[in-house]
Amino acid sequence: MTIATAKLSDPAVRAFVGAVNARDRASFMALLTPGATMSDDGSDRDLGEWVDREIFSSSGHMDVQRESDHGRSLVVNYRNDTWGEMRTSWRFLVDGDGKISRFETGQA
Repeated sequence: MTIATAKLSDPAVRAFVGAVNARDRASFMALLTPGATMSDDGSDRDLGEWVDREIFSSSGHMDVQRESDHGRSLVVNYRNDTWGEMRTSWRFLVDGDGKISRFETGQA
């Protein structure tokens, strides 16, 4: 059962999912701290390059199946034009200003 984006508990994570699904790169980048980092399957990646390739140039879409850790950990059916659909986990670190300083994703 998919959780509607508007029902996600953490405001920063809710905005992140909304920006991905709207394919709104500018709003997405505005949610991140300067120097934000990310990893994919345990390996740190260049954030700008990764989000362009895996989200914005390949029509990425997140269908959230489950959330935990006050909305900062998600299990998502993620799909894009490159890889099709896969079950993924996402974990977010959010700073005191409500900006995402790091996110980690990988196969769930």
